[in-house]
Amino acid sequence: MKILLFAVAGLFLLISNVTFAEKKPDFKVLAIAENGGHHVQYSKAAKVWLDKLAEENNFTVDYVDNTAKINDAFLSRYQLFIQLDFPPYAWTPTAGTAFEKYIKEGKGGWIGFHHATLLGEFDDYPMWNWFSEFMGGIRYQDYISTFASGKVNVENKTHPVMIGVPASFTVNTEEWYTYDKSPRPNVEVLASVVESSYKPDSRIKMGDHPVVWSNPKIAARNVYIFMGHSPDLFENKAYTTMFKNAIFWAVGK
Repeated sequence: MKILLFAVAGLFLLISNVTFAEKKPDFKVLAIAENGGHHVQYSKAAKVWLDKLAEENNFTVDYVDNTAKINDAFLSRYQLFIQLDFPPYAWTPTAGTAFEKYIKEGKGGWIGFHHATLLGEFDDYPMWNWFSEFMGGIRYQDYISTFASGKVNVENKTHPVMIGVPASFTVNTEEWYTYDKSPRPNVEVLASVVESSYKPDSRIKMGDHPVVWSNPKIAARNVYIFMGHSPDLFENKAYTTMFKNAIFWAVGK
């Protein structure tokens, strides 16, 4: 009798383990980030944070550091594309075409950070005009290379990305890009930085300065979050709340 009971218990445990192992993730994320340079510490911190969030919320994240694998079939595996400090140039032609299709046809969501608006002619690569239009028709102009803290004001408190985010919060260490113009006329601005709050002050300013926005003209749910230089951002509750919200909103959860 005892042998039978042990056998039944063992079978139940085996079935339970198989069922658990076969539980499918709610969605899959592809994250791309540079494998070197002075943004790599941010990307490493982002990976730790993302992996923990994924484990707690039943989704998975795959990471790449170049665009060699990216094509239509590869992107079809993922419901969200996160561009962690990866610029809009040096993509393979196949990857660029596949990404445009993914975004324009709404095949998945997109969250871009920091380097995703490094738009212009860099390293002998031409401007990616479609990506510039996606980001509101902007071109990168300058940045605060010596870094500055800055106060960010939330402009659209009801947008799902901003739920639970304070009306204003401070980012301690950032490069604060400027562009040839504000993207505001072409996008939905969710937050902007108060340039008069820079510490130390800087001459590098652009006036109206959005730092979080979405392009509602695009089929894919998308949000760009400029802040993405320092790993200490993952100690900033306002930032991680915004990041988490962006993930679940972009995949329609």
